Amino acid sequence: MGDSSFNLSPGEAELYSTMITELTTPSTRPQPLVCVQDVEASSRWYQRVLGCESAHGGPEYERLVSKGRLILQLHRWNVAHHHGPIGDPNLKPYGNGVLLWFEVDDFDAALARAEAMGVEVVKPRHRNPPTGDGGPNHWECWFRDPNGYVIVLASPDGSADGSWKP
Repeated sequence: MGDSSFNLSPGEAELYSTMITELTTPSTRPQPLVCVQDVEASSRWYQRVLGCESAHGGPEYERLVSKGRLILQLHRWNVAHHHGPIGDPNLKPYGNGVLLWFEVDDFDAALARAEAMGVEVVKPRHRNPPTGDGGPNHWECWFRDPNGYVIVLASPDGSADGSWKP
């Protein structure tokens, strides 16, 4: 067998690296934003449940990140900023028909944190699908955040059979 390495000039190496990054990086990433009554309290709640961190902070707006990636934005109901009002806090239930779904590598630990906080459980821990093959084959738990939004914690796809490793 011959030498499988290849020599690239610095310019070729940079181009190759850019191409690989573009091919392996998703071009679309969700950046959900929800309106809340108390941005700072909601931020602390999500940080504790999801194990994420603040990337902005403040009483009007928050960006929460996990491993450097934006996973959720929080915006105070009665602050219009430059874009005008985002929603009407008098229209309830908040998020009717919308689930804030988070896949977490540490599902059991995240679920334990949520339970320790006394969250209102909507659907207790369950497998999706309930039986058999197909579907995501992961664990889920549905509950409400302090603002009434339904939050879903899900383990990674394929993890409910015990073979998945982070």
